Amino acid sequence: MTRVAAVDCGTNSIRLLVADVDPESGSLVDLDRRMIIVRLGQGVDRTGRLAPEALERTFAACREYAAVIKELGAETVRFVATSASRDAENRDDFVRGVLDILGVEPEVISGDQEAEFSFTGATRSLAGRTDLDKPYLVVDIGGGSTEFVLGEEHSRAARSVDIGCVRMTERHAPSSPATPEQIAAIRADIEAALDLAAQTVPIDEARTLVGLAGSVTTVAGIALGLDTYDSARIHHSRISYEQVEEVTTMLLNSTHDERAAIGVMHPGRVDVIQAGALVLLTIMQRIGAREVVVSEHDILDGIAYKAAEGWF
Repeated sequence: MTRVAAVDCGTNSIRLLVADVDPESGSLVDLDRRMIIVRLGQGVDRTGRLAPEALERTFAACREYAAVIKELGAETVRFVATSASRDAENRDDFVRGVLDILGVEPEVISGDQEAEFSFTGATRSLAGRTDLDKPYLVVDIGGGSTEFVLGEEHSRAARSVDIGCVRMTERHAPSSPATPEQIAAIRADIEAALDLAAQTVPIDEARTLVGLAGSVTTVAGIALGLDTYDSARIHHSRISYEQVEEVTTMLLNSTHDERAAIGVMHPGRVDVIQAGALVLLTIMQRIGAREVVVSEHDILDGIAYKAAEGWF
């Protein structure tokens, strides 16, 4: 077993996984898994730069994670940065800050690499399942982008497109409740991005839709009627199209305070969950998915697997 620390820094959140991984058997045992909403991508779609306050929030989280990594004695540390830091003109400031705090340089990966890691993290835990048809379409709805990956045991086609929940929220500023015009504008962006994804990924071949990341898990938690967030109940839950449609409609028609009062809702997702849920619903409509299999294992697990295998 190899003890690894994986950090995934996205547009909305930064997450840490410290785990013991056996690359040969594919086993992964969590020692610590946590998330902090830092909104690193605040304003990036509009300004092209990482905001000073967003950088400081991210660096504060890195200092907390550095203490955990040291305490647990990880042999290998990998820090992967995704959409917001790919898009920012001043990403060198971000790289220097992370290097100073954690002693490792952030690896600003491409959208295709992000998709490959997401597929690995999501599907290894599905190995041996006979109730799910292949190929899988893994959809990782992030803050700045959404990754589409089609494959069986390994990915065979992937595409990253710019329809994350933060990006859509900042671009269209949906009110609470959202207006029909705002919903239509967000949908138009999602449909255009799906057209782009379909040029690379044959999404209509999908037999099982696997959904990742906070927008999907939050919709699942609401659909399951949970009073508080319960990772064990959400992981590998199967949420029907009708449930996703019902939850999305409720969120789009809710006030900010009503969303904040939902037991499974992380405070950092209250203002972006409308767009995130609409991304999921529109994808399901496009490919005719009758359900989504929700996975708590995602890019973070993929980074840990790849780190233990010496992939980096």
